[in-house]
Amino acid sequence: MCQHRPECPSADSPDREAAVPVARHPEQGWSLLCNGVLLFEDTGELLPDGRVIAPRRTLLVAA
Repeated sequence: MCQHRPECPSADSPDREAAVPVARHPEQGWSLLCNGVLLFEDTGELLPDGRVIAPRRTLLVAA
């Protein structure tokens, strides 16, 4: 459970990525957030219940 004040968003919350990182491994491309979410540098996520959130891609359009 989160010990931060204010409390970090839960893993089910839409703003779950705002939780405090408790472990960072930039050389491996991931961070573990206080709420149990594994956040990958490509914006993909692995939630504590095993669900996968696909990376968000930006579409570049030529002008």
